[in-house]
Amino acid sequence: MKYLCFVFITILLLVSCREDVDPSQLENYEGPIRISRHMEMLHSDSAIVRTKLMGDLQLEFQEGDFEFPEGIEIHFYEIDGQISTTIQADKGFYDRKADLYRGEGDVRVNNIAKDQKLNSEELYWNPVEKLIFTEKFVTVQEKGRIINGTGLEADEGFNDYIIKKPTGILPIPGEEDN
Repeated sequence: MKYLCFVFITILLLVSCREDVDPSQLENYEGPIRISRHMEMLHSDSAIVRTKLMGDLQLEFQEGDFEFPEGIEIHFYEIDGQISTTIQADKGFYDRKADLYRGEGDVRVNNIAKDQKLNSEELYWNPVEKLIFTEKFVTVQEKGRIINGTGLEADEGFNDYIIKKPTGILPIPGEEDN
């Protein structure tokens, strides 16, 4: 009986001490835990839709972060249900800990009511503070002029904004500046 127990323990040790195991198979998986296609997420306030977030592909990660590798689009709505502003980006990310969305690539903001547009290569949206901001180069086009600069802070509807370091204001020929 002692001999049988000794043989069993020896075999168990030999099997558990194998060195031919691929170490990459023992690494933690850090890829997406869930994949969604053609997703839409609505945020409402008092049963009134205030924002609609859309993406063709959404990857969800273990920490609760999201990636939108095929682009992201966000619509902001007025209380009457009309779209007031849109944000579009080539790629999007959501950082759960910071509660921030980030768009990158060709990022475009369009305030429909004011016919005002913003272009940048990166833009953040803070849904809690209802702000959009960037430290990157921006171009703002509004009635009669184009404004270039670096860094921007604005309300999420892109109604009021501040360009931190403006570098130029160009008039648009044929359009009146209001």
